[in-house]
Amino acid sequence: MTSTTGSHGSGAGDLSADVLAGQAAYNRWVLAAYDIGVLGISNRFLWRCPTERLRRLYDGHASARHLDIGVGTGYYLDKARWPTPNPAVTLVDLNQNALRTASTRIRRFAPRTAVHNALEPVGELPGAPFDSVGVNYLLHCMPGDLETKTGQLLTSIRPAMSPQAVLFGSTILATAAKLSRPARTLLAFYNRKGVFHNVDDHAEALDRALGAAFATHRVELIGGVATFVASAPNPLEPS
Repeated sequence: MTSTTGSHGSGAGDLSADVLAGQAAYNRWVLAAYDIGVLGISNRFLWRCPTERLRRLYDGHASARHLDIGVGTGYYLDKARWPTPNPAVTLVDLNQNALRTASTRIRRFAPRTAVHNALEPVGELPGAPFDSVGVNYLLHCMPGDLETKTGQLLTSIRPAMSPQAVLFGSTILATAAKLSRPARTLLAFYNRKGVFHNVDDHAEALDRALGAAFATHRVELIGGVATFVASAPNPLEPS
């Protein structure tokens, strides 16, 4: 594994309490139970978006030069059908426990890592430019309204994306009509604790943000989850 410790935006001490709370919950104990609790149970029975549906995003869009932001346990990267036996993978996360867990899981690819707040400009990332970017279950953990935080994320990572890059991912919507009462109760709890920030997140806001940044995009609702794929990012403005 090649490890690069990137910046924390303006410094770890300057990160907002909301940003820190959103990532701090993912300690090594939570990560150890994540695949069973979230991928095995919550996705199917609470969010009503089976993990198999999210795996298809990676199978269909992960490229030989891939950036993953908000890496979780590395499950999707481990299970993906890569277009090459040895993809060049870079992992970005503010949580070093997650980076360590994911990079260990896919150590066969010798991934590069960077500790970084995704709401801040990424700067020079190892492995850039990337032909695919995965952003799975990250946006609902980030503070702010969905359109604004999606726009901030896209602005921060655009310099690291190639002209033909594909962005794909998913986010949980607290406003989804198909969520059950237990799911809504759990979402309310997560938002009170600051683990989630998605009380008012709507698919329409995600659609607008993607439409403003890419030539082509689509958003699909599966239960309480919005999945998205966007391609052909708008050209960078001259600096």
